[in-house]
Amino acid sequence: MPHHGSLQYWPHRRASKRLPRVRSEPALSEGSVANIITFKAGMLHVLMSDDSDGPSKGMEVSTPCTVLEMPKTEVYGIRLYKTDSSTGYKKAETEIYDDAVSKKLKIPHNNSAKLEEIKQKLSDFVDVKLLMAAQPAGTSTGQHHIIRFESSVAGSTLPDKFEVAISKLGKELSISDVFKSGEYVDLVSISKGKGWQGAVKRHGVKVQGRKVTQKRRHVGSLGPMRPGRVYYTVPMAGQTGFNYRTEQDKRILKLGTPVEINSVNPKAGFKNYGNIKNSFMLIKGSVPGPAKRLVRVRKSIRGRNAKGIKEPRINYMSTSAS
Repeated sequence: MPHHGSLQYWPHRRASKRLPRVRSEPALSEGSVANIITFKAGMLHVLMSDDSDGPSKGMEVSTPCTVLEMPKTEVYGIRLYKTDSSTGYKKAETEIYDDAVSKKLKIPHNNSAKLEEIKQKLSDFVDVKLLMAAQPAGTSTGQHHIIRFESSVAGSTLPDKFEVAISKLGKELSISDVFKSGEYVDLVSISKGKGWQGAVKRHGVKVQGRKVTQKRRHVGSLGPMRPGRVYYTVPMAGQTGFNYRTEQDKRILKLGTPVEINSVNPKAGFKNYGNIKNSFMLIKGSVPGPAKRLVRVRKSIRGRNAKGIKEPRINYMSTSAS
């Protein structure tokens, strides 16, 4: 029996955390923050001039887009890594905190290294990352606790990365400081959860005829008699959805400031979300997950922006949420 479900993702299990993880870093020469977190608000459509090389080049086309809201995000620390001699993997070694921001956010820390001492022995480390805190209390998500996460720093050398990290320490991060309109990015999120589902909905197997001797929404055969076991490739019932998913090379159509929120907020607010109140971005197409889902936006790892970034020309933006 052919397998209808995808074996690209295995096992089909629930995500362990609501904050999506980022395991890969883009190799960029320009120093910048590599990823941020946003909340999915909903979808709209825009009328824009098609700047691709397709048949509709130069024409006005209707394009669906997803609205992502970035909560207030501050950089409260820097974390430096060394190579573990026993395993060969990176290991967190030293942390530098900004006292004002960490105290305001009530983030405890005991051993904060001094900046001048780290600069003198920077060659001992192999990587540097930013410690950031997002405050969703200023959004319509209903969450009030801060979300602490770690972000990579893009750069050609470690001193370049460290200089970028120092320039961001203790400051509030703006969405325009990281991305540009027209840039291609990667999105890491968690798909919609559908609970325990049968083989028909989970893998798309065919519903059997009405004259079958047993149930119609079952798999016809679980495999041969020998070997006497069921292979993991056989479509069976189980957890559906709520999985980590990464979508690469999604285009940013617009970066918006809090002053421009009235241009995207529907009259009744986004369904299951409400109104956006902070900086936002419009992503071409769909994004995994329901409203209020955390979406991590990362610099494109495939280098799609190497040939340059073309800013889209949007002629009309709807205010009807879908």
